[in-house]
Amino acid sequence: MAEPAQKTEAKESILSINNIEVVYDEVILVLRGISLEVPKGEIVTLLGPNGAGKSTTLKAISGLLQTEDGEVTRGSIHFKGESIANSAPDEIVRKGIFQIMEGRRIIEDMTAVENLRLGAYTRRDKFIKDDIDKVFHYFPRLKERTGMAGYLSGGEQQMLAIGRAIMARPEMILLDEPSMGLAPLLVKEVFNIIRTINKEQGITMLLVEQNANMALHCASYGYVMESGKIALDGTCEDLLNNEDVKEFYLSGGDKDRKSFKNLKSYKRRKRWM
Repeated sequence: MAEPAQKTEAKESILSINNIEVVYDEVILVLRGISLEVPKGEIVTLLGPNGAGKSTTLKAISGLLQTEDGEVTRGSIHFKGESIANSAPDEIVRKGIFQIMEGRRIIEDMTAVENLRLGAYTRRDKFIKDDIDKVFHYFPRLKERTGMAGYLSGGEQQMLAIGRAIMARPEMILLDEPSMGLAPLLVKEVFNIIRTINKEQGITMLLVEQNANMALHCASYGYVMESGKIALDGTCEDLLNNEDVKEFYLSGGDKDRKSFKNLKSYKRRKRWM
């Protein structure tokens, strides 16, 4: 009789979200009890249509809900075992989490180096110049750009945003739509760099991305959100082979279908939830 296969030992979670709800303006319920785990040193992706609550999830982790009159009203968020729900953004950065916002949000009338130094504003050590050199190692193009950051191309601005995150020496980076507005070749370059940083620096990453194909090939585990809830999760290999994911996110469904409108609101929800 064959011996049963041994289970792979689960990796320690650096981030645990348990059944959180998020409300804006004390009225609008956006997240409806989501739970997810991010293992230490891994890349995990969060997929879903516009309005599903992906960016809100990242802001709940990073403390940026406060800037938009949002609040975690239920559930828990733990980073390295410590509760961080509704903590101040600067406090969360000091604990080791840095969010790269959608649209990059660099300071356009500052140079690339000045933007990088801004990323290290919570640090008091003497190795900031060493880390700037490290960023230039990953993004040599930035070293050549000495003018204002507003004159950088979209791809260069995304590189600068990632470099600014590295300057904080985080244990975890939250990336919100890193491919937005970039040409296909630049998208591939940015994702290659994300993988390289994860491998070489050991930085855990939670990635929100509309380009599901790139995200699932970059990450090890994925969650799919629908209307403020987790509808489906699994290893990225399993999700890439999942017929529903192929149909709605990888353009692998019925090519003769003219509209997904009814299917998205009923059939998909019935299958997943």
